[in-house]
Amino acid sequence: MNLTLATDDTGEPEIFASLQGEGLSAGVPCTFVRLSRCNLACVWCDTAYTWHFDGDARPHRGGKTYDRKANQVALSPLEAARTIDRLPPRRLVVTGGEPLLQATALAEMAALLPDHAIEVETNGTVEPPARFDAFVGHYTVSPKLAHSGNAAELALPPARLAAWAADPRAWFKFVVAAPADVTQVLALQAGFGITADRIFLMPEGTDTPTLRAREEWLAPLCVEHGFRMSDRLHIHLYGDTRGT
Repeated sequence: MNLTLATDDTGEPEIFASLQGEGLSAGVPCTFVRLSRCNLACVWCDTAYTWHFDGDARPHRGGKTYDRKANQVALSPLEAARTIDRLPPRRLVVTGGEPLLQATALAEMAALLPDHAIEVETNGTVEPPARFDAFVGHYTVSPKLAHSGNAAELALPPARLAAWAADPRAWFKFVVAAPADVTQVLALQAGFGITADRIFLMPEGTDTPTLRAREEWLAPLCVEHGFRMSDRLHIHLYGDTRGT
């Protein structure tokens, strides 16, 4: 079974080395593999080229759709592992799209990378099968709030959120666009018993002025509620670009 990856600006698989820009591992050199396809459709998604293909009528604020053939590439788990292994960072971040949609092939790839520490970025809606889960040391779970445009029954399945809350490897990262969004975070925290120190609030935005403006009101809310704040380091360093 092949993996379906996103492409970078040259049409090659989006496998690259960079600094992690978000969450618990921010600032750490990592190798990234970005997979294509997602089961949600966030209106502000900054990787819409992984799912918003021509003919997809789901709304996105950019209004742009992408040619599927030009923005997807298939690699075998072995081909992907060889490409990853050529890059120096031994911490691997598997992202998307929603990477757990391809967990069966990811398990084959992970078995070929025994010296890599594996981190998965997920929207939290998909249960990782045991075979792949055994390779994962860290999950960044990013449940999508109402402002994402996704229906709650799709984006916030209670059984999945409860399972993540019970998994000590899972850290929660909520994308926040307005102070009112924090009210929903607080409700989810209380409903699923998530300790404040496992929650990151991250401003939504794809440019430095927007991020800085939102961090001005987000920082005191984090202090008030005991949450961590996540910046988006890669945006400040490289802009809203692929392969960074």
